Amino acid sequence: MSLNKLKTISILGSTGSIGTQTLDVVRNHPDMFKVESLSVNTNIDILIEQIKEFNPKTVVVYNEKSFEQLTKLKKQENITCLKSIEILKGMDGLIKISSSKTIDILVTAVVGMIGLLPTMEAIKNSTTIALANKETLVTAGKLVMEAAIKYNAKILPVDSEHSAIFQCLNGENYKEIDKILLTASGGPFRGKSKGDLLNATKDSALKHPKWNMGKKISIDSSTLMNKGLEVIEAKWLFGVEADDIIVHVHPESLIHSMVQFKDSSIIAQIGCPDMRVPIQYAMTYPNRIESNFKRLDLFEISSLHFEKPDLEVFPCLKLAYKALKHGGTDCAVLNAANEVLVEKFLEDRIGFYDIPKFIEYALNEHTFIENPNLQEILEVDSWTRDYIEKIVK
Repeated sequence: MSLNKLKTISILGSTGSIGTQTLDVVRNHPDMFKVESLSVNTNIDILIEQIKEFNPKTVVVYNEKSFEQLTKLKKQENITCLKSIEILKGMDGLIKISSSKTIDILVTAVVGMIGLLPTMEAIKNSTTIALANKETLVTAGKLVMEAAIKYNAKILPVDSEHSAIFQCLNGENYKEIDKILLTASGGPFRGKSKGDLLNATKDSALKHPKWNMGKKISIDSSTLMNKGLEVIEAKWLFGVEADDIIVHVHPESLIHSMVQFKDSSIIAQIGCPDMRVPIQYAMTYPNRIESNFKRLDLFEISSLHFEKPDLEVFPCLKLAYKALKHGGTDCAVLNAANEVLVEKFLEDRIGFYDIPKFIEYALNEHTFIENPNLQEILEVDSWTRDYIEKIVK
């Protein structure tokens, strides 16, 4: 796509961390991007400010009560920015804006399984997907990648690690990959023992040392499930096997990931920890454009460190590898169970190590399907959520 053409974008999850930083890129380059649609779950106040600034045609509010709140506000004479806006709700609304034939890029920045169906609809229109929603590939990676090939839709990773790998592979032959070296900050509990974490609280788990993220992703980072989901995502994005994706704990978070090739060469992507960099790259690919983001001064870096993750202290990462190797519906179960259990942990209803314990229960109890279709994945996802709710009670 030409740099001179105005790109029309829609953002699923516009008030979250990735969504707001995507709009920061749009704000910096108003001559390059136009916002067609925005979606939120509940954050109406921020959404209204975004509507005033970016003037989308359509907004989607996923939460029922928040949708009703916004439709009532639309009737008020003093909120003029809402007068010409189409307001949609729920999954039907997400699917409608994602299947629009007038958007060039769909930024999927929602958290959780709800990103899967809208992404599949966008793929059918050959829309470019700027993918920040891990769960889409975790739960249905095979189906999503097959659909992307069928409909000639580009899937461009937004996660800093997968964007780094993607950049390292520019101009390279994917068949010559030896290993994917996936970096991880280590989260807030890096260096802790299992005994240290038996009574870990949500407040301590939410204190990420490097990245400003939403609550769900922050908890996933503390358990290293976030890295487990990224391992699964990397398998589908880059066509490598589980054993060829090696997690490296890198506390400085400056090398965002690396690729080792068959000739022993390693190519790394390095830069300041700023999510706007991979977001902007996905939005402008295959071009790179000017930015005002902070530059990395290599003279200020005294040293870089790398450690092996401790799979006994962080069993969620071990479970992710196990699910990926077993295949079938295991990854959908892993993801659904984790989503529900993170909510329970944030509600102080379960302990830190109850998360991997109950995930393993669900993996062992579910009816395994080796080659599930989309409907079967959705059914397994629903079964898992019900199962976790019951055993937590």
